[in-house]
Amino acid sequence: MSSSKALIKTLIKNPTRIKSKSQAKQLHAQFIRTQSLSHTSASIVISIYTNLKLLHEALLLFKTLKSPPVLAWKSVIRCFTDQSLFSKALASFVEMRASGRCPDHNVFPSVLKSCTMMMDLRFGESVHGFIVRLGMDCDLYTGNALMNMYAKLLGMGSKISVGNVFDEMPQRTSNSGDEDVKAETCIMPFGIDSVRRVFEVMPRKDVVSYNTIIAGYAQSGMYEDALRMVREMGTTDLKPDSFTLSSVLPIFSEYVDVIKGKEIHGYVIRKGIDSDVYIGSSLVDMYAKSARIEDSERVFSRLYRRDGISWNSLVAGYVQNGRYNEALRLFRQMVTAKVKPGAVAFSSVIPACAHLATLHLGKQLHGYVLRGGFGSNIFIASALVDMYSKCGNIKAARKIFDRMNVLDEVSWTAIIMGHALHGHGHEAVSLFEEMKRQGVKPNQVAFVAVLTACSHVGLVDEAWGYFNSMTKVYGLNQELEHYAAVADLLGRAGKLEEAYNFISKMCVEPTGSVWSTLLSSCSVHKNLELAEKVAEKIFTVDSENMGAYVLMCNMYASNGRWKEMAKLRLRMRKKGLRKKPACSWIEMKNKTHGFVSGDRSHPSMDKINEFLKAVMEQMEKEGYVADTSGVLHDVDEEHKRELLFGHSERLAVAFGIINTEPGTTIRVTKNIRICTDCHVAIKFISKITEREIIVRDNSRFHHFNRGNCSCGDYW
Repeated sequence: MSSSKALIKTLIKNPTRIKSKSQAKQLHAQFIRTQSLSHTSASIVISIYTNLKLLHEALLLFKTLKSPPVLAWKSVIRCFTDQSLFSKALASFVEMRASGRCPDHNVFPSVLKSCTMMMDLRFGESVHGFIVRLGMDCDLYTGNALMNMYAKLLGMGSKISVGNVFDEMPQRTSNSGDEDVKAETCIMPFGIDSVRRVFEVMPRKDVVSYNTIIAGYAQSGMYEDALRMVREMGTTDLKPDSFTLSSVLPIFSEYVDVIKGKEIHGYVIRKGIDSDVYIGSSLVDMYAKSARIEDSERVFSRLYRRDGISWNSLVAGYVQNGRYNEALRLFRQMVTAKVKPGAVAFSSVIPACAHLATLHLGKQLHGYVLRGGFGSNIFIASALVDMYSKCGNIKAARKIFDRMNVLDEVSWTAIIMGHALHGHGHEAVSLFEEMKRQGVKPNQVAFVAVLTACSHVGLVDEAWGYFNSMTKVYGLNQELEHYAAVADLLGRAGKLEEAYNFISKMCVEPTGSVWSTLLSSCSVHKNLELAEKVAEKIFTVDSENMGAYVLMCNMYASNGRWKEMAKLRLRMRKKGLRKKPACSWIEMKNKTHGFVSGDRSHPSMDKINEFLKAVMEQMEKEGYVADTSGVLHDVDEEHKRELLFGHSERLAVAFGIINTEPGTTIRVTKNIRICTDCHVAIKFISKITEREIIVRDNSRFHHFNRGNCSCGDYW
């Protein structure tokens, strides 16, 4: 018997020697046999059970105790928390308080973690007040848990009464703490200020303390404060770890301070932690946001282990830098590597399909989203709305939008811009008004969308109202995009002089792109005199604006002023400028076919020409007359018609028709504005072939059907 008691004493002094369930049960049995299972020894056994994650055994023993000691309560609460049974952990804490037991400092970290995971800020604030009255806010681990709670729950509210708990903090009392924690009424300050005030009160801090405050400052956009804390950390004996550095690197992304970012990169290499997946992901993101995507690729390639975050960082980096094909390629590699894409991955890669107008890939991703259970994710749904809109399927975009349970400014803006680009200006304006009625405040992007909608259907008065309301009603600054939209609106409406005066009096210096919208309108309305004035404005601020040179050449050609056109072309050659070739592409059986104006290299060119000749005869019978005014060559009319015959959008449409079943919608994308003659020709083709033909140019979508276009010839 004495040897058994000696063994028990040894194990009690060093319970960590017990490594298995059988050993724990043997100790428990030994206590029972020796009749030494007191509340204290039972608490030790419960602690051992919970350390081994044997919750069932721990609870069986716990329930035999009439008045469980604090150690037993602590063990059970911690085990509930460790096994993600957070509501039970909080219920046990409340029950402990109701029994009259006063928790020690070991209890609170688990309770606060449960509050955090349950996203119960109000309960956490009450616990904080209780901690302050017990004078335990000086404890390192309790302080870290408090900071973590406030940092994690930063976005959970905005208007919370403040002050009481922090007002109490300097006056630490020795209350017995008999008050029920549910009755606590003090409400804490909310946000990063709460994190900071907890941090300042802590007499001792470790790396976790600094990491939490640094991450909190960084996530709140308080970058100078975050960097100040890193410097303060450096003055102590504490060294930044991978979490510290992965929190700091995004700051340099926001500042676009790649030099400081590279200094951090050098530091992690010297410390041998450059293969850390969190640091690696942060470096990939930092370089990508600094437009150094090649450096992002190098960092990514050297990661021994890649998780979803590191893959997502590079996919997003490719999209941010306009490398959409690479983004899609990497996403495929990610799936092949058996890394399951999450919500962030889909939100990053779907815009690549939108920019490339690859509808079939977009549909594949949509299917992947639904199979993965992400269909209700607001960010992914908004990205899908944008993708379908930009790929020419506004009906699918609207269907997704109408099924969304929660709508934010991003989703509203996506569908408003979608309808605007498809020529549904009145519907876009109606959606904008509905958004406001539902209490969603329009941001600057939303105003670009509604102004674009007004521009495409000629709602001049409405556009002025929206433009002026930005500053007067919503306190938003008008930026270049808004001025460009209004200038485009006035130009399309034929108010060219008004548009010229509007741009000349802008509050910010107009760029070449703003003037270019007016130059385009001068071309449409055949006002060469004003076009020359506008062109000189463009060449002053953007001497290599290729679009302006091309438009002026077109106008000189259409007016028979070949000498002026020749001079302009000579000026272009001296500057080394070359006209961007007009090209169009169409998806067919999961493959993209490209066409360049005048190119005859496509293997189906004979069939395309045969179709175009046949349809041309029918078009001419129905009244089609070629508009050769935009042809830049001083040749005879017959040759001009032949040149129009080979325009890229016409070739792509013909290829689509001869390779699809009757009734199939044809979707074509063009890199520049559709030409006037092709616009007329495709209207005839849609009527003759009884097809819907959708052409996306660099300005909008044109839906051709039964001889009409959705733009109503207002473009």
